[in-house]
Amino acid sequence: MLAPGGVRIFVATKPVDFRKGHDGLTALVKNELRRDPFAGAVFVFRAKRPDRLKLIYWDGTGLVMAYKRLEEHVFAWPPIRDGVMRLSHAQFEALFAGLDWRRVRAVTARAPQAVA
Repeated sequence: MLAPGGVRIFVATKPVDFRKGHDGLTALVKNELRRDPFAGAVFVFRAKRPDRLKLIYWDGTGLVMAYKRLEEHVFAWPPIRDGVMRLSHAQFEALFAGLDWRRVRAVTARAPQAVA
């Protein structure tokens, strides 16, 4: 969606006040999640209502914030607890699309032994 494939993606597992904007979410990342909000990672936040998410992302020139509300469904969120969890890029794309990200698994392959 917004972030290139190599970007780290973190989900804050505890709901946040969705009145927070760029600065409030950046402060939350720094002070509560103990992460650098300007390191180029995507930080995803949930509201109390499970049909809403916000994310922030420093793209190198400015802070990007996106908000999404599902109209007829809810996001599949991890259990509510203090802290942060990491998602793969594929899991993030599934979450953002409203799909169950827990069903997405990374595909791994061994490098070929010889070139034909």
